Amino acid sequence: MKLDVITVFPEYLAPLRTALLGKAIERGLITLDVHDLRDWTHDVHRAVDDSPYGGGPGMVMKPQVWGEALDGVCTTCAGTPRLVVPTPAGRPFTQALAREYAAEEWLVFACGRDEGIDQRVITDAARRMPVDEVSIGDYVLVGGEVAVLVVIEAVARLLPGVLGNPASAEQDSFSDGLLEGPSYTRPEVWRDLAVPDVLRSGNHGAIDRWRRDQALERTFQRRPDLLAALPEEALDKHDRAVLAALREPTT
Repeated sequence: MKLDVITVFPEYLAPLRTALLGKAIERGLITLDVHDLRDWTHDVHRAVDDSPYGGGPGMVMKPQVWGEALDGVCTTCAGTPRLVVPTPAGRPFTQALAREYAAEEWLVFACGRDEGIDQRVITDAARRMPVDEVSIGDYVLVGGEVAVLVVIEAVARLLPGVLGNPASAEQDSFSDGLLEGPSYTRPEVWRDLAVPDVLRSGNHGAIDRWRRDQALERTFQRRPDLLAALPEEALDKHDRAVLAALREPTT
């Protein structure tokens, strides 16, 4: 997969070259290029923003600079990239969208700052390539760099060969519409707290059922909206019994 990131703070993306992602880059599974937006400015101050039309606080990133940057980056190789623009006004970034991105060959990320990028940049880019405006949560960050770190890490770990054990991605939270249940490791007892007996039983069927039950309970308690979105066929008879017990009022 080819990844390009355009930002006014290239050093912000340095963590992408560490840990598992760094190894994936070294092994050629990912190609990462980070571009300084100011390379496409033409004034002595290297300005990338200006006052907003209509008034209001903050600054808006200039279309001239972003237009040239995208023209340059998106023609560096054959094919058409998919442009991803982090913004609080975008659609939610989900595990399903991460899987969709993982199937792409080329992603370009545009990191906005201040009040964001002039909307005409997005409109113009959409005439030439798929464009997604995405949000990683219902809050506002200083810039898009943190969001890009989140999106790239979520996407990259789904690529073949990035994780040591591919089953890790298959058992993640949200992979089956539920939150992942709790995990344990050695020692068996720590500060008077024991690992659940079932996990030490060697009965893999019972372990799988326990993990499913724990996922149902955690999702019920923390993200009931996910349960509400599950199709009926995603729950078996045992699942429905577990949820029914959880819904019963306690006395």
